[in-house]
Amino acid sequence: MKPSFLPVAAAAVLALTLGSAARAADITGAGATFPYPIYAKWAEAYKKASGVGLNYQSIGSSGGIRQIRAKTVTFGATDAPVSGADLDRDGMVQFPAIIGGTVPVVNLEGFKPGELRVTGPVLAEMFLGTISKWNDPKFAALNPGKALPNTTITVVHRADGSGTTFNFTDYLTTVSKEWADKVGKGAAVKWPASTSVGGKGNEGVAANVGRVKGSIGYVEYAYVKKNNMNFLQIMNADGKYVSPDDATFAAAAAGADWFSVPGMGISMVNAKGANAWPISTASFILMYKQPADKAAANETLKFFDWAFKNGKAMAAELDYVALPDALTEQIRKRVWSQVQR
Repeated sequence: MKPSFLPVAAAAVLALTLGSAARAADITGAGATFPYPIYAKWAEAYKKASGVGLNYQSIGSSGGIRQIRAKTVTFGATDAPVSGADLDRDGMVQFPAIIGGTVPVVNLEGFKPGELRVTGPVLAEMFLGTISKWNDPKFAALNPGKALPNTTITVVHRADGSGTTFNFTDYLTTVSKEWADKVGKGAAVKWPASTSVGGKGNEGVAANVGRVKGSIGYVEYAYVKKNNMNFLQIMNADGKYVSPDDATFAAAAAGADWFSVPGMGISMVNAKGANAWPISTASFILMYKQPADKAAANETLKFFDWAFKNGKAMAAELDYVALPDALTEQIRKRVWSQVQR
């Protein structure tokens, strides 16, 4: 099915439109740009179904954590899960809301989306800057017969604190000792490539990759589809080259043991499975166990309850993966039951 998207420039208008209804219902959230497309789609449908709107500020995961800790919103959203110790300290709960994938995207003329391939270690070298040209022998060896240009690689990364960056650097840290030793993982890292350029939000990275010839960046897959971007296939943990889509994200999530980690903050990077996309992730919601506004917290959980029950098809249209019913029922019993309403 063809995804229904608003242009990037219209995102703020959507937030304001939904916000006018949201203020009356007191449902407010802020954080990750990764899930923004599906939250916007759910919010539009939920408003039609219930008359209740949602004001969601797509400001990045670090911003979402700051906002919920400042108690300026009812829920925070982050793709970089908060640790169990920090959740206990802050008196918050955390649960996944949607699953998707981070995708390396390129601006390279003459190649179709998914035509070029890369392994994790070579991708890490490209972002380290040790592979600085598109016709570098290591990259060329993975793409025999391709007329790769002698063009400088410009690295485009997030300029803001980002769960997408956490997911991407978590993967690079897993597959490359050099990356782990020199850079590591985090919502914000020091990018070593001399040609690095920052962009705010998934929207900013997508825009910069679209603008800069010879660039490489990373965005959530919905932004790949929205902007018709060129992406690289990646070799996964089973040695298979795969493309990003809802099926490969679901394959990565298939073996997830959600309650094995406090706050359900598991990592799905480099998951086993012949069809698994190696940079898959969940996006998480943060709420207080004892919210200052219990009515607002109740309305927020009503929204996510509705989305879990009615939003699967919408998620599939945008190539996200909805949580299975068995998991959402466990979230209701084991997580939402801790929120006073």
